[in-house]
Amino acid sequence: MYVAIGFAAQLVDGALGMAYGVTASSLLLGAGVPPAVSSATVHAAECFTTGVSAASHRAFGNIDREQFRRLLVPAMLGAATGAYLLVMLPGDLLKPWIAAYLLLMGVVILSKAFRECPSRRVTRRLAPLGFVGALADAIGGGGWGPIVASNLLARGNAFRMTVGTVNAVEFFVTLTASVVFLVTLGLANWQVVAGLALGGMLAAPFGGWLVSRVRPRPMQVAVGLLVIVLSVRTLWQSLG
Repeated sequence: MYVAIGFAAQLVDGALGMAYGVTASSLLLGAGVPPAVSSATVHAAECFTTGVSAASHRAFGNIDREQFRRLLVPAMLGAATGAYLLVMLPGDLLKPWIAAYLLLMGVVILSKAFRECPSRRVTRRLAPLGFVGALADAIGGGGWGPIVASNLLARGNAFRMTVGTVNAVEFFVTLTASVVFLVTLGLANWQVVAGLALGGMLAAPFGGWLVSRVRPRPMQVAVGLLVIVLSVRTLWQSLG
C-alpha cells in the first residue's frame, strides 16, 4: 500500500511540481499517525524520491538555474525552522490545525486549475517565498509545491520550468527537514519510509517526461479534490 501511495504521489508531484507531501501526509494523518511523525516520515521518503526527480528534471532541461539559486538557501533555513517548531509543539493539539492547513492547500491547488495567467519568467521576491514555503512544508508535512509552484505559476512563470525548478529545490528542503527530524525524533516507522521511498523512486523518472505530455488542468482538479476530501475527513475525526 505504501509503495502504491509513494508511486502515485511522486508521479503527480513530478508532473505538477506539487502534492506529494500534501497527499501522503493527509493519508498518514487519516490513519492516526501523529503530525511530527507523519512529517518526519514523508520527508525521509522524499529525500530519495526528490533526488531522483531533480536528476530527471535536470536531464530534461526543466530547471531555471537563477530561480534555483535564489530559492535554495532561504528554503533550507525555512525547512530547518519548521521541523524544529513541529517537534516542540504538542501533536494532539496540532493535528486539526495541520488538517486545516492541508485543506487550504487543496483549495489552492484546485483554484489554480481554473486561473489563466500570462507567461513570464519570475526572478523577484523568491527568497521570502522559498522560506515560507519550506517552513509550512516542514510543519504541515507537505505544501512546498502548492505554495511555491502555485505562486510562480500564478505570477506567469512557465509551467515546465516551474515544475522542474521547484522539484529540484525540494530535494534540499526535504533533506534539511529530515536531518532535523532525525536528530530530534530518531528514525521511526522505517517500513512506511521504505514503502513511500521505493514507490516514489520508481515513479520519479517518469515525472520529467510526463510534465511535457500531460494536460495539467485535469490533474490539478483531481489532486485538489483528493486533498480536500482527505483533509476534511481528518479534520472531522480530530474535532469529533
